[in-house]
Amino acid sequence: MAGHIQDRWYKVETASDGKPVKVKTDRFGVGLRYRARYVAPDGSEKSKSFPDKQKRRAETWLSNIEADMSRGQYTDPTAGRITFRNFACDWMASQTTDPSTRQAVELRLRLHAFPHLGSRSMSAFTPGHIRAWARALQDSGMAPTYQRVVFANVSSVFTAAVDDGLIVRNPCRARSVRAPKVERRKVQPWTHERVRTVRHGIPEPYRLTVDLGAGCGLRQGEAFGLAVDDVDFLDGVVHVVRQVKMIGAVLVFAPPKGGKVRDVPLADVTSAALTQHITCRPPLEVTLPWKTPDGPPVTASLMLYTRERKALNRNYFNMYLWKPALVAAGVIPERQPGERFKASREHGMHALRHYYASVLLDAGENIKALAEYLGHSDPGFTLRTYTHLMPNSSERARRAIDAALAA
Repeated sequence: MAGHIQDRWYKVETASDGKPVKVKTDRFGVGLRYRARYVAPDGSEKSKSFPDKQKRRAETWLSNIEADMSRGQYTDPTAGRITFRNFACDWMASQTTDPSTRQAVELRLRLHAFPHLGSRSMSAFTPGHIRAWARALQDSGMAPTYQRVVFANVSSVFTAAVDDGLIVRNPCRARSVRAPKVERRKVQPWTHERVRTVRHGIPEPYRLTVDLGAGCGLRQGEAFGLAVDDVDFLDGVVHVVRQVKMIGAVLVFAPPKGGKVRDVPLADVTSAALTQHITCRPPLEVTLPWKTPDGPPVTASLMLYTRERKALNRNYFNMYLWKPALVAAGVIPERQPGERFKASREHGMHALRHYYASVLLDAGENIKALAEYLGHSDPGFTLRTYTHLMPNSSERARRAIDAALAA
């Protein structure tokens, strides 16, 4: 056995006749009687105490410890006493993801997990606690997609605790726990007329954002970070090599999402829009830190910048340029005094990427090429997102078979 059971109420002494006898100790009748002791894999001694008449329970507990160690599934019973909040903070401090991702995860946990789960010890969680918390998320009115992201962040914390040997299993993965369900809605691309109307509603110096989103499939930050040196007018290619990101309130240059540097075909109409923009508003050299607020300075000749001759800030652009254009185009209702714009996520600048994808698919472009142009690391994701936009191939299949068999 990995240890032994100590009876703290009795001890064995040798009588005058040389025989062992059990005698009461100074602790007799006081406190917990039995102490199960064992040596952990790291060489430290561990123990747990049990009350009178529960020696069988102490032996069972010790046997389970021994079995876990023999199977390589041992976890320190005292390690799980750390609270969810404290462990999650330690876990976040050890992450190596980019700063904006860490900041977003920290915000979700602080707002939506810590108030419900933060004070409970890691080893004290049961699937019931997670079910109750998931129901609270649902009742809060939070969007299902955001609920799912928050749930995934909490599950990642528990997975790290399992890996670190604090707990045996992740309660978020119990069979009785259901992650927030998201109903996949099919992407409905904007019409050509809507794209033109929204573009017309944006002030002239910033209309290039629509040209780059609808004509090249660039993300918002990638459009903000496009430099004149990134455009090859002769070969008709846009090199997507950077984006403008916000880390807290600080703007930084960073690689495109997922580090997916790519080349995108430059259509003549988009090339003409770029040329006209450069003529009316010459590129401006802007210097920002690279990747983190304290990163090395990087300078790029940006084609989009503010009146203050700075890089575009997504919060300013969305509130004061993009959403008013949506109102003017009739996409969202005009806000009342004191109200916020009632714009859903589907009407963000990402809608221009959906438009770009729909145009290419309608023209017969293949999924693999489209995924490369959009900067998707997995063509399967592109297929799942846009498969309903692909032209019906039944007529093409009939013509192919007719031509082959007739020959």
